[in-house]
Amino acid sequence: MRIVFDVSPLSHPLLGIGNYIRGSLGGLVEASAGQHEIVAFAPTSINGPERIRAALAGLGVELRTIRLPFSHALRTGWSVAGRPAAERLLGAFDVLHFSDWMFPPQRAGVRATTIHDLVPLRHPEWVTPRTRAMHTRKYRNTAATCDVVFVNSEYTGRDVVETLGVPAHHVHVGHPAPKDAFRAEGSAADLGAPYLLTVATLEPRKNLQTLVDAHRLLGGELLLAVAGGEGWGDQPELDDPRIRRLGFVSDEELARLYRGAEAAVYPSRFEGFGIPVLEAMACGCPVVVSAHRSLDEASGDAAVRADPDEPAALAAAIEDALGRRSELAAKGLAHASTFTWRAVGETFLLGYAEALGR
Repeated sequence: MRIVFDVSPLSHPLLGIGNYIRGSLGGLVEASAGQHEIVAFAPTSINGPERIRAALAGLGVELRTIRLPFSHALRTGWSVAGRPAAERLLGAFDVLHFSDWMFPPQRAGVRATTIHDLVPLRHPEWVTPRTRAMHTRKYRNTAATCDVVFVNSEYTGRDVVETLGVPAHHVHVGHPAPKDAFRAEGSAADLGAPYLLTVATLEPRKNLQTLVDAHRLLGGELLLAVAGGEGWGDQPELDDPRIRRLGFVSDEELARLYRGAEAAVYPSRFEGFGIPVLEAMACGCPVVVSAHRSLDEASGDAAVRADPDEPAALAAAIEDALGRRSELAAKGLAHASTFTWRAVGETFLLGYAEALGR
């Protein structure tokens, strides 16, 4: 097969969706074992090609990028206009697998996409107007045109079938995996005192204010370290001497932070899967996770769960995790080890083959 794989979001810092794209493409290359031609494609910003090339370093794919001024507007216009067909830019292909930022027109071949969650439909108040508009258009196109839809969890798969009306036999689940950087072996960060760690973009859905309130209830000398990029909307109250705001950190530094933490806490109200939960577990860090069912698959039976909107419940869960660190660390390591990117690549190949055979 000749597979064209949209990597446009890799032009931005690698957060959840970018990490899934990079990991799943690596898994696809591994599962293909040289039997398929894989083209990483991106109409992107002026500086995008360099960022994408860096993200894909060492991966055996053909890279086809197109530098565009006003790239978002042009991708949107191309998707909505429905022409020219992608074959005009890329030649013939067997599969076109597009991501979140566009839904390119095509003449032939399997049409595939990945849906990470339906937050813009379920909770439009938790996303920006631009994100809501962009994803709503994509969802509509997906339901009308795609031969196969990949999702990152059974939860998201059910949501796609029930909400978008995609036939269940078109939906395939490819659970994400932690990157190689996240492992128990290695140095640990030292912040000068014991600390809890949370990893999230500062936006309403991540629910960090509840964690801040829970941290206050704990008292004592336990710090709260907050790693993650700038977000939008109402911001958590982080102006406290016991809170360390770290900003966006590299994978290597994040792994050190996980290894040094007393526990990692993930109080998000809604996720497609929750990759940071697996990252923490893979580093041997006990994890406290929101009880929302969208995080069930990431958590397995290896995390302490708590109501994400009750500070007292979250504080009690943290105390429970601190008292069971060794037990939870062992469970987490075993759980995280069951997820691999190669398995995602195999899922993609199976989905493409089934669609080609229909």
